[in-house]
Amino acid sequence: MITSLDKTLITPLFPFPRISWWALVSGGCKIYTDIDEPYRKMTDRNRYPVTGANNPVLLSIPLADGRNQRCPMREIRICNKDRWQMQHVRTLVSVYRRTPFFEHYEPGLTALFDHTPDNLTDFNLASIQWVARQLRFDISLQSLPEAEKLETSGQITDLRKGNFPIPDAAIFPVYYQIFSERNSFRPNLSILDLLFSEGPGTYSWLQRNSQAVINSCPVLGVI
Repeated sequence: MITSLDKTLITPLFPFPRISWWALVSGGCKIYTDIDEPYRKMTDRNRYPVTGANNPVLLSIPLADGRNQRCPMREIRICNKDRWQMQHVRTLVSVYRRTPFFEHYEPGLTALFDHTPDNLTDFNLASIQWVARQLRFDISLQSLPEAEKLETSGQITDLRKGNFPIPDAAIFPVYYQIFSERNSFRPNLSILDLLFSEGPGTYSWLQRNSQAVINSCPVLGVI
């Protein structure tokens, strides 16, 4: 039985998770990842949202056997034959090259895409670890044993049950966002959107605004 004197987060591994995910983990909690959960299509498990010149763009990681799979996440393999990595990098360059800090992070991000593993959870974990290094944030991810049972005692947030909720844009903290003057501000995109705008100040921004972010996405509250 998993118990915690503080807060506990049970989470899938997402590629470049949304700002709300980082708001949760930066607030201080025990983090358990579940790679034995069944793959859920149409969720952030193989995609991440970024801004665009007209509308947000969902960058998807193609899967070897398509998205209609019923196996555990740890068995999901990436389809690397079409060089999707090049398309993702080109999109990120096209969208973010004029942001304040993209040039600083571009070499490391490109290197991450150049060494993509075959397993989806391995890539997702590598993307989280890469972001954490840029934030200088010592994140500790513990594996959730398959046999463990969770007690929802009011201290556990479980992100495995659905997709991220649509945030209340009126109360989501605003930061500089490319194209916002044209399209209005887009809340709760991938952490990359915030990182390219705030740079080394991203972690401080998260610490200052984590509760406001969570309040704008009430489903992310403790359940």
